Parts: sequence; C-alpha cells; structure tokens
Amino acid sequence: MASTVTSRPGYGQLLRTRGAWTFLLPGFAARQPFAMLTISIVLLVQHTTGSYGAAGAVSAVTGVSMAVFAPFGGKLADRFGQRAVLVPGVLVHTASVLTLTVLALSDAPLWALFVAAVPTGASQPQISPMVRARWGVKLQDSPLANTAAAFESVTDELTFVLGPLFATALCTTIDPAAGLFTEAGLTLVGGLLFAAQKSTQPKPATREEHARVEHVSALRIPGVRVLIVTFLGIGAVFGGMQVSLAAFTESIGEPGLNGVLYGTFAAGNMLSGLVCGAIAWKIAPQRRLVVAYTALTLMASGLWAAHSVLLLAGLGLLVGVCIAPALITGYTLVDRLVAPSGRTEAFTWLTGAVALGQAAAVTVAGQLEDRLWDGAGFLVPLGGTALALAVLVTLRSRLVPRSAGRTVARGVGHREPVTVD
Repeated sequence: MASTVTSRPGYGQLLRTRGAWTFLLPGFAARQPFAMLTISIVLLVQHTTGSYGAAGAVSAVTGVSMAVFAPFGGKLADRFGQRAVLVPGVLVHTASVLTLTVLALSDAPLWALFVAAVPTGASQPQISPMVRARWGVKLQDSPLANTAAAFESVTDELTFVLGPLFATALCTTIDPAAGLFTEAGLTLVGGLLFAAQKSTQPKPATREEHARVEHVSALRIPGVRVLIVTFLGIGAVFGGMQVSLAAFTESIGEPGLNGVLYGTFAAGNMLSGLVCGAIAWKIAPQRRLVVAYTALTLMASGLWAAHSVLLLAGLGLLVGVCIAPALITGYTLVDRLVAPSGRTEAFTWLTGAVALGQAAAVTVAGQLEDRLWDGAGFLVPLGGTALALAVLVTLRSRLVPRSAGRTVARGVGHREPVTVD
C-alpha cells in the first residue's frame, strides 16, 4: 500500500551523528574554492587585460578542464580511496592556481594563461561528492539518509553562493589577485584537513568489486543525462550573473555595488535553499524540477532589461530564490535514479556540468559585454535556462526511476512478469 511521507528526521538530529563534524567542517572549508575559482579568474584577468572576453575565455578553459576530468576523479576515489586522490590533487591544484596568478600579474600572453588554466581546472578537488559518499558510510539505510541528501544539497547551494560573494569582496576591496590566493590557500588547508579524516572515508573497492561495477557508468542512465543539461543551464545563470553584474556596476561608476547585488542574489538563494531542504515534499521530484525550472527561466528573462540598481537587485533576488529548488531537486533525483555504487560519479557529472555551464556563460557574457551594450551579458542566463528547460520538458519522462510503475521480470525466461509498485 502506498503512503505519503509528511515528516522526516530534522537537521538537528542529522548533525548529532557521531563523527559527522570531523568531515563536515574541513569539507565545508575545502568546498568554497570550487565556487571561488571562476569569478576570481574573471576579475583578475579582466583587471590585467582590460577585456571581459579574455577573462571569460581563460575561465572557460578552466571550467571545461574541470568538467572533463571531474568524473574520472570520482572513479579514482571509488577505486583507490579519497585520500589517495585528494592529497596529490590538492598539491597540484594549489601550484597551478599560483602559477596562473603569477602569469596574469606578469602580463603574460593569453596563450600562457590558457596553458596554466588546464591543470588548474583538471585538479580541482571534488569535495562535495566525497562528503556525500561519507554520509552514505555513516548512515547506510538509516531514515536520516534522505535528510543528509537534503542537507548536502543546501550546503552545495550555499557554496555556489558564498564562494563567488567572498571572492568578489576580496578582489574588489583588497587586490584583484586576492581571490585566487585565497582560493589556493583554502584548497591546500581545507583539502588536506579533509583528507586526514581517514576513519570516515568509504573503503576503496576491492579488485573483485571494481571488476563487477566498472562497466556501469552513471552517464549511461538517461535521467542523469537530462540532469546534466539542466545543471548546465544553472551554471549559465551563475556565470552570466557574475560577469554581467561586475560589468553593470563598473559601467555606472559604482564597482563596490557588485558585492551588494551579488549578495542580494545570494540571500534569495540561501533562504530558498534552507526552506526547500527542510520541507517533506509530497509532489514527485521530476514535477518539482519542471516547475522550479520554469520559474527560474521566467525570472531570468527580465534581467537584460533592468537598468536600475533597485530593479536589478529585486530580479536578482527572485532568480536566486528559484535556483535552490532546482538544484536541490536535481540532486535528490540522483538518489532515485542511480545505484549507490554510481552516485559519486553521478554527483561529479552534475557539479562538472555546473562548472562547464558557468565557464561557457562567462565566455559568452564577456564577449557580449565587450561587443554590445552594458547589460547584454544578462541574455546568457535567459538563453541557457530556456534551452535547458526545453530539453527538460521534452525528456522529463526519463527522470522517472525505471522501477516506478514498470513491469520487471521475476527471474528469467518463461516466468510471468509482476508489477512493481
């Protein structure tokens, strides 16, 4: 008999899980660089070259590199253990970021920045999927598992918001290179502290276990591919907002307002994320995703026409409010669509999709700001979400788990099928 869940264990009970704080605190610190990197590169390279197009291009190389290599990092972590992947990755990433920063400050040619951007993105530690995997070890089949999924979605959302806000404040109030220097420092300290928590990390797969599951890839699941496109559109919002808000405030002679406007966008995002993650939803997640994404597209459609600070702040707030439900619902769907053995990889595909969408957005938005009018970059969030929404609506049936309402064979051969509720 089907039943509707109207309540679930709360955040307080989850956070009292024994040993949780040992990986949550360093994990939160190590997550921030992921969201700081793109905007820090944009602000530094724009400062040294005077071009948003060049800044967006360098950031795009970093994002593409990150998106390509992130899933492989997830597979390596499952195979050899998180510590074995994190420690060398953190060291390589720190060195790469510092190299890119020095090259930018030295007015190095653009091709040199592109070369340095490749290892910078490829070595970006994927902390969020690793934290989710540790929750899985801690909770296993506990009723708190769903609460942990919601909590991690909210934390991811806060990271996507707080990281760029922090980086923008550093670059505009201290020094254009301060964002990247801080990103490197947080990666080094937070990443090594997180890697040091050996007792909570999942055990590496044995050779036999690895051979059994190696052929199964999360990318082969149709619903995951739909979610990747959806998250590309969300990344387009982040990237387009970052570049366009910076260009808008500079055009009106008030660059300091960039942090205020992005902070307003962040406030809507954070509040909506906290509320959304705490609700025990009765509506199917695939329907929630379509509704949330439609609202996000509608809110993003007015950004390009906003020519006052107050109007832009209001629209930015509404866009932020709409992002959190889409992100959280997307991560929730992974738990329904993907077997536990493939979820780390699936989560890295989604975070990589956000990074790739963000990279493409800063590139296109930078070119539009350079070549068209001030605020033309705001067309990027609209275009990205509209295209993703079209794919989502068309292929929304792929987001329904195969076992839901389907018929499966009981055994093999001649046996009669039975309906699964």
